[in-house]
Amino acid sequence: MKASYKKLWKLLIDKEMSKGDLHEATGLSSSTMTKLRKSEDVSMEALRKICRTLDCNIGDIVEFERDTPV
Repeated sequence: MKASYKKLWKLLIDKEMSKGDLHEATGLSSSTMTKLRKSEDVSMEALRKICRTLDCNIGDIVEFERDTPV
């Protein structure tokens, strides 16, 4: 399964924040932000920082998609 952060990007739009704003507010590294943009796995701590910053739950920012149809 692959992580999808589409919900995160939609939430940022709703909160009128850019990816740069999120980067600044959370203190996440540039490499973590790149992983998010590429839908790669990031640490639970990174997801926790995002949730704390955006005042949301993990299900509001990430979901898992199947790599191949079943």
